[in-house]
Amino acid sequence: MNLRICEFMNVRMDNIKNKIKQIILELVPVVAMILLIPIIQNDYILLLVYGIIIISLFFIKYVKLDWVFFTFALITMTASETLFISTGVEVFERNSLFGLMPIWLPVLWAYVFVVMRRLVKVLEN
Repeated sequence: MNLRICEFMNVRMDNIKNKIKQIILELVPVVAMILLIPIIQNDYILLLVYGIIIISLFFIKYVKLDWVFFTFALITMTASETLFISTGVEVFERNSLFGLMPIWLPVLWAYVFVVMRRLVKVLEN
């Protein structure tokens, strides 16, 4: 009986360790992208770097419908950020998109939404 409990606990711990590893692997690129913001002052170059990172990450790991979810989030976040800025809720010093916000911001948010979707799947399994 004790052997079965130990086997069950080992399998469960391995599952937890695997989930933690998957979560960390999904979050590392997002943290890296955020850390690039003060380093790369040119919004257009930062957008290019983000594009290269995101496309590379999609080539490394693509989950079904990632591009659809990314595109939907990009459009939604652009509209949402524009609404927040127009109401005075947010103000940005970097305003390369529509004179309101940094051009890279909706792209970063869109990828964050893709990562959140992936993390929900990791936690569900």
